[in-house]
Amino acid sequence: MVNTLWKMGFAVMRAPASGAKIRKADYPDIVAIKEGKVAVFEVKARRTLGHIYLEAEQVKKLKTFAQRAGGIAYIAVKIPREGWKLIKATELTETKGGRLKLSKEEITRAPDLKGLLTDLGLTQDLEKYLSSKSKT
Repeated sequence: MVNTLWKMGFAVMRAPASGAKIRKADYPDIVAIKEGKVAVFEVKARRTLGHIYLEAEQVKKLKTFAQRAGGIAYIAVKIPREGWKLIKATELTETKGGRLKLSKEEITRAPDLKGLLTDLGLTQDLEKYLSSKSKT
């Protein structure tokens, strides 16, 4: 994912928190910045497509970092033969046990990395582009 984001023109930093000795810091697995737009990612990889459960505290830290950076928090899910799927951290469903869930269907419908550009406002849809051209 880091290499792909870099090729897409993002400045990218990987900072896995697993095993880190800094407990009070809230930082994501990946930070990507392009044209002043910030995206932060918690990365999950799966061998097969299925539901994913996340700890609420982990997602809270991701959202906190994104808020401080003025960016958007995502869960990035890598599925073999399907590539990356991006789900906004705000779209997760809370379970009765307090964990957060991504359903198989939500993952399937989620945008890929190209959809990230649109989500961050770095691309325009054709209608907006044509409208802006007709005004000039």
